Amino acid sequence: MKLENFNYELPESLIAQEPVEPRDSCKLMVLDKETGHLSHHVFTDILDEIKENDLIVFNNTKVIPARLNGYRKQTGGKVEVLLLTPKGNDEWEVLVNPGRKALIGQEIIFSDKFYCVVLDKTDFGGRRVKFYYDGDFDLLLDEVGEMPIPPYIHKKLKNKEEYQTVYAKYKGSAAAPTAGLHFTSELINKIKEKGAEICFVTLHVGLGTFRPVNEENIEDHEMHKEWYVISEQTADAINKAKKEGRRIIAVGTTSVRTLESAGQSGKLKAGANWTNLYIYPGYSWKIVDAIITNFHLPESTLLMMMASFVGTDKILNAYKEAVAKKYRFFSFGDAMFLR
Repeated sequence: MKLENFNYELPESLIAQEPVEPRDSCKLMVLDKETGHLSHHVFTDILDEIKENDLIVFNNTKVIPARLNGYRKQTGGKVEVLLLTPKGNDEWEVLVNPGRKALIGQEIIFSDKFYCVVLDKTDFGGRRVKFYYDGDFDLLLDEVGEMPIPPYIHKKLKNKEEYQTVYAKYKGSAAAPTAGLHFTSELINKIKEKGAEICFVTLHVGLGTFRPVNEENIEDHEMHKEWYVISEQTADAINKAKKEGRRIIAVGTTSVRTLESAGQSGKLKAGANWTNLYIYPGYSWKIVDAIITNFHLPESTLLMMMASFVGTDKILNAYKEAVAKKYRFFSFGDAMFLR
């Protein structure tokens, strides 16, 4: 399958630069995967789409202020470090910009209490570093770090909570699970009142989610690993719902990856593990029956995942319609419900 088959035209003016207020007032497109039929709503109308006994799965990861601006001790040159994956003992896999100058043994200074040393290169073009600090690592990170909003968003955040879901709990992500940004606490309560069940998984969003595809044939792309956790309680609830024929609705691509990774046997396994699951057309779906998601970048693995779920022609037709109706795209953009 060719990468160019997952391209589409998007005016830059439709790339959302800030979230709508309130969160659940964005547009919502509903796409029927069998017929390709489209309808247009506001996000609070998701209540009309959710049925009693549906089970909705959220990713409760919490974004850390993972973007650090520092300088090389030896030269004074500016360096940006993006935290990706903790490896224990204060060591992290990171992306460094400019990477070519982040030589092994170099010190990168962030404050008088906080610096790292480059230990090694990684197989994805990043670096392995070790942090040294005086005080508490998380507090220093909050002090020095910035929220790692994507490069296509040029506006500064008014506050860090704009890039955090209302149910975020476990720190570890380098990017927000953005489909969840549309939910308010009030909307979640209304979903529960309707009789739907709610569960949480944790997947810490890293390079795997936003790394671009550079290969001409999409099958040649390799996903980077991301860490997920599924509790016994969540696994039991999902397996029971599947057995009873109830819908499993995943909120966001990260919830999808977690459920499908742990459910390859058709039954969800509790536990913690790495996943590099790559979902593109031809994939055989195991757990997920419906998806709440955003509009994704052209030629991205996330768009390929949606094409796998509903069909490439149907998803590209929906995106064409979204452009025509001036939907807002990407992280702070509008939402889709694929059912």
